[in-house]
Amino acid sequence: MQSHATEHTAIDSLYRISSLVSNTEEPKEALALILQEIINVLQPSSASISLINPDTQRLELEVSHGLPEDWTDLDLALGQGITGWTALHGRALIVPDVKKEPRYISVRPKICSEMAVPMEDRGSVIGVVNVDSEQLNAFDDHALKILTLLTNEASRVVSRLWLIKQLRVKAHQLESLINMGQGLVGELEQDKVLHSLAREGRQLMNCHSCALFLLSPDKTQLKLHTMIGPNGSIDTPINILVEESSFKSAIHRKKQVEVADLPFTVENDFIQIVQSEGLVSMLATPIIFNHEVIGLLNAYTTHQHRFNNDEKKVFATLAQLGAIAIQNARLYSRIFSSEESLRQNEKLTTLGMLTAEIAHEIRNPLTVIKLLFESLDLQFDPADDRQTDINVIGDKLNQLETIVSRVLDFGRSRQDMHARHNLNDLIEDTLRLVRLKLHQGKIEIAYEPNEQALFIEVNKGQIQQVMLNLILNATQVMPEGGRIQISSTGDNRHAIFTIRDTGPGIPESIQADIFESFLTNRPGGTGLGLSISKRILRDHHGDIELFESSPAGSSFRFWLPVS
Repeated sequence: MQSHATEHTAIDSLYRISSLVSNTEEPKEALALILQEIINVLQPSSASISLINPDTQRLELEVSHGLPEDWTDLDLALGQGITGWTALHGRALIVPDVKKEPRYISVRPKICSEMAVPMEDRGSVIGVVNVDSEQLNAFDDHALKILTLLTNEASRVVSRLWLIKQLRVKAHQLESLINMGQGLVGELEQDKVLHSLAREGRQLMNCHSCALFLLSPDKTQLKLHTMIGPNGSIDTPINILVEESSFKSAIHRKKQVEVADLPFTVENDFIQIVQSEGLVSMLATPIIFNHEVIGLLNAYTTHQHRFNNDEKKVFATLAQLGAIAIQNARLYSRIFSSEESLRQNEKLTTLGMLTAEIAHEIRNPLTVIKLLFESLDLQFDPADDRQTDINVIGDKLNQLETIVSRVLDFGRSRQDMHARHNLNDLIEDTLRLVRLKLHQGKIEIAYEPNEQALFIEVNKGQIQQVMLNLILNATQVMPEGGRIQISSTGDNRHAIFTIRDTGPGIPESIQADIFESFLTNRPGGTGLGLSISKRILRDHHGDIELFESSPAGSSFRFWLPVS
């Protein structure tokens, strides 16, 4: 009757264990409930469930009943004790009298017999269930059969819960990666990108610290740019020679490198951080852009840890997102430099135009002076000082004429740089130059090209300068963001470029004079951009006009003769 009652209780426990998948989400909580069911069925004096740590390959006590408190941190090597032997060999074991068993490790003096059953998942031992009794020969084959049934069901439940938990972690990681990617790509200052990458890497990997190294242009050194730990940034300037480091393989093979025991492999330059932070294991991931390594993203733990494939894939994905963000920031920095150069070129262009105008204005009176001077035909005795003065005046007039001619010839030489271009292609090239600035300024761009190619004979750089000036002017009148609409149209005579913005419009009082030099309505403006643009277009036999302006925005258009 006792046996039948035990079997009936075991069946009820099997049902309750199997239902844990839908009743709980945490494997640790499920293990505690499983152990309680085992205790209810077999009535042992004490019991425990230990699991194998995949990093250390040691048995760690997860849940227990009736064991001393100082044994809660128990961990055993595989093969050590009854539990370790069961885990190592994957076989159940009954010990009728522990005093006669040399493998037994005493936990409680009153324990007389023990039974252990391995927990298996897909053919691999993942842990051990132990029950103890204060009576000799407390467990027989029937008890072993029951414990094996309960343990097998417990193994399936725990495996499913682990799988569900892993799926949840992966879903969370995927969501985090998407959010991180949006944040990283939207950030356009390189230092902020690098700090964010290290910070997000630490959070994503749930590790002690995360470091970001940048590779020098000659690919010989790695410079520690950012390292984020539990207390924030770890500021230590470090340069590591690639060829003398454990990172060498990651750089040359462009593959992730895992180091299980840092204190024995780390470079001398980094050993101080390893010791001060207590770092043990590392995963180094190359940051690759266009098939070239530009840096490393490293995750560090303070305990021995084997990074699994999922962790490696997630970390590699973050490094790829980081590579794009870093390159975006670098391109944005270059565009800022390019914009500054454009502004400088604008000033130089203005200076050149003013110089040409001055030279042109000087040439006519200079020619008159020279002709009148020559017509006087002044002749004095060679010994007379006045003859020397006449010769000097003639030489200086010739010199001035040469200088003026050289200035005017230099201005005309730009015409030799004209070539046949498609206006649509020039617009697309120009928009590529400013796309990051428009993105940062939250400005939407809409471009409507003409269906047919619009060929024009122009100096490409000058016409793009006009387009850039109009686009940058539009961005500056919309500091909070807005919309720029560009279109190209044409007929048999002209190719037309039109740009519209959603800014506040141009005051009516200055609309008629906006193409005059040094007229500006913007703080920090030079008042030269539109003036220069108009001169460039007129030099190309075209022109520009303010087509429309209101509180809803302004429209400019320029036209050039088709080729």
